[in-house]
Amino acid sequence: MLETSLMTYTPVVLCGGSGSRLWPLSRTGFPKQFLVLHGTQSLFQQSVKRLVGLASPSLVSAQPLIVTNESHRFLVAEQWRELDVGTDALLLLEPEGRNTAPAITLAAKAAIAAAPADIDPILVVSPADQVVTDGVAFSQALRRAIERAQTGAVVVLGVSPISPETGYGYIRRGAQAAADEAWPVIQFTEKPDFETAQQYLASGEYAWNAGIFVVRASVWLKAIERFTPEISQRVEASWAGAAVDHQFVRPLSEAFLAAPAISADYAVLERCPGSEFLIEVVALDAGWSDLGAWDAVWALGEKDHQGNVTVGDAVAINTKNTLVHASHRLVGTVGVEDLVIVETADAVLVGHRDQAQQVKTIVELLSKQKREEHQLHRKVHRPWGWYDSIDEADRFKVKRIMVKPGASLSLQKHHHRAEHWIVVQGTAEITCGDKVMVLSENESTYIPLGEIHRLANPGKIPLEIIEVQSGSYLGEDDIVRLEDNYQRAGH
Repeated sequence: MLETSLMTYTPVVLCGGSGSRLWPLSRTGFPKQFLVLHGTQSLFQQSVKRLVGLASPSLVSAQPLIVTNESHRFLVAEQWRELDVGTDALLLLEPEGRNTAPAITLAAKAAIAAAPADIDPILVVSPADQVVTDGVAFSQALRRAIERAQTGAVVVLGVSPISPETGYGYIRRGAQAAADEAWPVIQFTEKPDFETAQQYLASGEYAWNAGIFVVRASVWLKAIERFTPEISQRVEASWAGAAVDHQFVRPLSEAFLAAPAISADYAVLERCPGSEFLIEVVALDAGWSDLGAWDAVWALGEKDHQGNVTVGDAVAINTKNTLVHASHRLVGTVGVEDLVIVETADAVLVGHRDQAQQVKTIVELLSKQKREEHQLHRKVHRPWGWYDSIDEADRFKVKRIMVKPGASLSLQKHHHRAEHWIVVQGTAEITCGDKVMVLSENESTYIPLGEIHRLANPGKIPLEIIEVQSGSYLGEDDIVRLEDNYQRAGH
């Protein structure tokens, strides 16, 4: 039970990572934490709700901290707005991901800066891309971890293993001092081979490392300085030069990028056992999964009598133990077993469930070939709305564009293409050169090559247009932004 005295904690959600093993649904520009893979909300939104939901009459949540990539800031802001949790988050924007140790150090700096002078914030740190099916058990475990962290311990959450998984890190536990206490951590072990994982499971001494932990901000900063001083020094410099823009905090880019890209496990946690830093593990038995690959999505999904998990428009005949995820069209299967089939508008993945971890190899190959399919979906989200590239050839491209009410694209021009715009829903305010016009449904206009222009939605409903581009080069980098509401001026 919590003490009767009032405690405050700071939720820290680590919202980085690319989720390459969940391609083609997860992509660099729209990674897995923003996808709805279980339930009705994205993994990021579920993570936020779990941490904010820890609050009680005796446990108060400080302003949540979200550590994310600069390029994902509007995705985070929009999904946070959809949650309507009654508070704003502070978004700590990494110019480039440097793994979890620099990210948590940045969050510790921000938490201390935001707290009253006599408060040493307790950080509750969680990745943004996990699933928990038992919210009550999760909250109980985290509250217990907060109690232990209040004493100065570093407290990690360990999931009781149910199979010899080779894709997880393991925590070796010592003996409990009492039945209601946490276990001391003896050792961390990275992803073992199958035989070793079997031994760990049989011993009963090991737990899966969930990547969730609780620690006072001052304890973390002392530990990072003790074990990995180069991270401490670089993040300190980046925080000292940080720029604040409403809810966005941008650390000094040059200093932050100089920090070594090291995980929290390697930088601090694995070095704590046997040191001056007490480290403990609290059991997490709450239906936890990190959804690291498509086989985990299948394992968590609701199965039919043949063991199939289907999402979207799918027909499965004589099919067993197969995942079919259809996003845009009908997918039919006949006479197959143990497959993963994922369909999107521009890519289809077919593979054996046992090889699900190898999907990242496809992503690596696409990146080497400089293909866009590893980075962006056909439908691309922007702070003003989205666009969907529905057809293209050598000298033309057709897009469907949605602009949110009150939003506008940048004031821009193109060196290599002209554009035709047709309004299909809502009202468009269009700047073209020195003219400003308002178009309604079924009206159209033409933007000549090189002309300065802007598209805006002055109405109360979403604006949708069909854009037809024509020219010698139709790449997304042929945009010269002259003025922008989202600080994207330039190319």
